[in-house]
Amino acid sequence: MTLVKMSGSLPFTGERDSDLQEAGRIKRILLVDDREFERFTIRAAVEGLTHFQVCGEAANGVEAIGKAKELKPDLVIMDLAMPMMNGLEAAVVLKNAMPRLPIVLLTLYADQLRGPRSSAFGIATVLSKVDGLAPLLECLERLLGPSGSV
Repeated sequence: MTLVKMSGSLPFTGERDSDLQEAGRIKRILLVDDREFERFTIRAAVEGLTHFQVCGEAANGVEAIGKAKELKPDLVIMDLAMPMMNGLEAAVVLKNAMPRLPIVLLTLYADQLRGPRSSAFGIATVLSKVDGLAPLLECLERLLGPSGSV
């Protein structure tokens, strides 16, 4: 996965973050990927470059369903290829339980899943991991609204 360049980022004090949370404007994201390093990298980009908050993590589709029901995130970022239950199977269950929940599939297999096939599973957007994290951050802004990027 290509990392987003973080040079030029301003130091973050956390004051604005607590102001946004108190006003109820911070959007919460659930990360689902079987690789801990991928989750760490996505969390670092989301929390370091936006004011969105990662509310939880899961390593497979089964965990994702439980965490989503418990944490009630505003959006789910999910990998496709995972053990126990893949991202498409989990997306179907999540969309049935939480129809308004946007699901972003972040996968190495994006080219095979874009278009009507992914929307049939309830996926809002399919992004490729090889494109890095900039398209993901742009997608989050589009789906959740401006985060007041740092």
